[in-house]
Amino acid sequence: MDTEELDQALSATLEDGRLSRSERGALFQVLSETPLDAGRLAQLRARAFELARERVTEPGARAALDWLEDLNKLLTRLEVPADNLTSRAYFSPGDGCLSAVVAELGRVRKTADLCVFTITDDRISREILAAHQRGVQVRVISDNDKQGDEGSDIERLSRAGIAVKLDETEAHMHHKFAVFDGARLLNGSYNWTRSAAARNEENLVVTGETKLVQTFAQHFAEMWAKLGH
Repeated sequence: MDTEELDQALSATLEDGRLSRSERGALFQVLSETPLDAGRLAQLRARAFELARERVTEPGARAALDWLEDLNKLLTRLEVPADNLTSRAYFSPGDGCLSAVVAELGRVRKTADLCVFTITDDRISREILAAHQRGVQVRVISDNDKQGDEGSDIERLSRAGIAVKLDETEAHMHHKFAVFDGARLLNGSYNWTRSAAARNEENLVVTGETKLVQTFAQHFAEMWAKLGH
């Protein structure tokens, strides 16, 4: 939903000077499906105040302010906690990188776009399957040369009904990144393998920085389209 449509949705709920239960539910659903970072939420709040101020001189001024209070409570429910907006770095050997991958897979609500060279760590694969089973739209891009490796879970994920595409070019598809709910990015050298956690010197960054998330999400979309069916 673009800015104009969001503005129209806000204005429509103000018509009668109150945010009814049904309006709250409908608006929450719309906003939940719209990528909202801290900056855009702040813009929504500012627009809400502006709309309310336009009603202050009217007889319905008190009702408009009551509406504003309800709307702000609703927007607060959509806010990402401050610690989730902070970029965090993890390193291996050790469980730091693994725990970060598992945690993001565990908290994803709607979409998980995974672009990884290989997946052989069953601890990660179980979380991918769990996300799929609870209704998350999971898409996986991986390298065809690694699909047949001992311990590879790519075919297992595909058999479970997860959308999987393989890079069939002579060169390797060597990415290791994932975008969750269009709002969080996981990226680094960390391979999704047990050896990466146990022995390798690897790194992983988790961030909610909007421009980075959008850039990687766009690249995933381009790769997905290029790989065809």
